[in-house]
Amino acid sequence: MKRLFDITFSLLGLILFSGLILLAWIIASFETGSNGFFFQRRVGKNGKLFNIIKIKTMKSNMRIDTTVTTLGDMRITKSGRFFRKTKIDELPQLWNVLLGKMSFVGPRPDVPGFADQLTGKDKRVLDILPGITSIASLKYKNEEELLSKQSDPVFYNKNVIFPDKVKLNLEYIEKWSFWLDLKIIIWTVFGKNNE
Repeated sequence: MKRLFDITFSLLGLILFSGLILLAWIIASFETGSNGFFFQRRVGKNGKLFNIIKIKTMKSNMRIDTTVTTLGDMRITKSGRFFRKTKIDELPQLWNVLLGKMSFVGPRPDVPGFADQLTGKDKRVLDILPGITSIASLKYKNEEELLSKQSDPVFYNKNVIFPDKVKLNLEYIEKWSFWLDLKIIIWTVFGKNNE
């Protein structure tokens, strides 16, 4: 049922949002002076790498020595700030879902060096497809703002945020149901209440 849902609604989403994705790609291409699509190797199910696709929100001509992004990061373009805030930059991932590399709901896929380095029961986060949204991404929807307040954002991400995300993702796997997925999608779109 989960895969059928992913195929149906990713295809529908690509049809409905194709114009918006195209417009965002044009704007991002113009502002970055390069291809407006951003491709990056991420760790997927069973630790297999795949190329995630997003709208490019950062300048290509700036040196990148970290994968941690904070609020006010100088690499982010003007349009990129809007795309990130509205999550428009995430829309091309519908293609990843359609191809079966991702699901609508599941642990967010990390760059190599995080999830693929987990051991013991924590490795279970790689037993399922990564997702566009999750309980962890809802909790840390203001992650860039949180990191910007830390004296060492890289350390805080690695030692505080990432372990907590692993814990939340393991809880999701334990409690998984199709209805839980629907709730997470609704919370993502409309906001989660604090009951």
